[in-house]
Amino acid sequence: MKTSLFPSHLSLSLVALSILSGCASALPVIDEHSEFEATLHAPYRALDQARPDARIFTLAFDYPNAQQPQRVDWQLELISPNGLVVRRWQGETRLADEPVSVQVPWSGLDAGKLAAGVYQVRLRAGSRDAGSTAPSADVHEQSWQIEIGPAQTPATPAFAPLPSRLAPLRAAPAPDALPYTVYLGNLHSQTNHSDGGAALDSCTGAQQPLKAPYGPDAAYAYAHKHGLDILMTSEHNHMYDGSAGTREDADPSVPGALYRKGLEAAASYSAAHPGFLALYGMEWGVIDKGGHINIFNSDQLLGWEKNGKDELLADVATPRSDYPALYTLMRERGWIGQFNHPSTSGQFMAGGAALGYTADGDEAMVLCEVVNSTAFSVNDKEGETRRSNFEGACNKLLEAGFHVAFSTNQDNHCANWGTAYGNRTGVLIANGVPLGRDSFIEALRARRVFATMDKESQLVLTANGRLMGERFSNSGPLTLVANFASAAGKQVAAVAIMEGVPGRGGVVTQMSSEATTTFTPAPGAHFYYAKVTQADGKVLWSAPVWVTQER
Repeated sequence: MKTSLFPSHLSLSLVALSILSGCASALPVIDEHSEFEATLHAPYRALDQARPDARIFTLAFDYPNAQQPQRVDWQLELISPNGLVVRRWQGETRLADEPVSVQVPWSGLDAGKLAAGVYQVRLRAGSRDAGSTAPSADVHEQSWQIEIGPAQTPATPAFAPLPSRLAPLRAAPAPDALPYTVYLGNLHSQTNHSDGGAALDSCTGAQQPLKAPYGPDAAYAYAHKHGLDILMTSEHNHMYDGSAGTREDADPSVPGALYRKGLEAAASYSAAHPGFLALYGMEWGVIDKGGHINIFNSDQLLGWEKNGKDELLADVATPRSDYPALYTLMRERGWIGQFNHPSTSGQFMAGGAALGYTADGDEAMVLCEVVNSTAFSVNDKEGETRRSNFEGACNKLLEAGFHVAFSTNQDNHCANWGTAYGNRTGVLIANGVPLGRDSFIEALRARRVFATMDKESQLVLTANGRLMGERFSNSGPLTLVANFASAAGKQVAAVAIMEGVPGRGGVVTQMSSEATTTFTPAPGAHFYYAKVTQADGKVLWSAPVWVTQER
């Protein structure tokens, strides 16, 4: 392990790191997964009770299909509850054909000098060609919380779990109970209709489009068998010709026909299995100078590719990487979407800005993926430790003015749909209303959604009795309540009520560490969401509420 974050001739300040994170990679993109990936595993609590603050932080780096060996420059920081960097580790790691893990041990012996509380561990890692003397141009940032000192148990209000498959509604609910049932889903995955669907014993990366053994039917049956209520197979929209590029000899009738076959498979499986919702749609866009968007309810395939005869290989023409035009089309057609694994820079350009706001986009986009497990995990016991956190990018979207709720998915490309990890997107549907495509879309439009890294836990935010996802005007005090419930008896270690201002373009900040918070907001527009960290380190995010304070 080296003693400096970057070689001396590549010394970078933290400001430079931030600037460089927006630069495009010098390497050409081979496919939709030819990009640098950096994840951080930071145990929330130490496993060794004799050394209660000792940790081993695990950094995982990968660059599928990189044309040249890479050199990863990384920096790890421990950040106190008041935002000060109190410890720092840094190093340099070579990356070639296989993923690389780096373990960073911390004895915790100096933790007695640190105030007890919930700290942040932040990784910044940049990838560059191994022989290059240029600075890293592809810098990723990941952050997770850890607890130092005695375990904390903040008070939370009594809250009976909403009915779900784990705990169905068997009796009349209490008069003041929220009248919703929770359905748990994975809203981002691939099959052999694009570059997914590989068998676990041979899945090492993205598959050749349309060539892997398992398609949507297999995915729905697998997810249903393993306890999910909802599975969305979201196929890359530009791979329906059987290539990651564009086939000059492609038959223009094939892509649309295959897309309709997927829609029919989802509808047929849902009809034959009441209580399970099979969804089929597309992951629109490209990573390089683009960004991926899931479109949940389009019955037409969108695309920009044409064959050698200038024939469109899709049902509806959509210019590549033109997000304002896509948003407008989605609004006009009533389609809704999710920002998939968003980056804080270089993606979803609108008006010359990354994550740029448009009014049409605000109406069409309903979800932002806050956590994703690695796309090529072969874990089928819900134990994947390589997870990416996108809360920073989701906050930028909220600050830009988008009304999005948080989701967490798995982006499965291997045949382990929903079982790589125990994370789920919780969708609230009114009691007595069957789970179906229409009720699902209605719930997403209302942003009645929470994201959880623990499928047995729920988080529902209310504001003066109004449900998360709502937009309303308020006069006088506002009471926010983070309602947490765990069917497995998990305890809460930390609560954060986060606050921001839509359209400000600033920073989302924590305004309270109490599950029940009463205050009078300043006049104007605000959004608030709750974040709860369990004692095992797993995190839940509520949907925001949007409040206009009149006086």
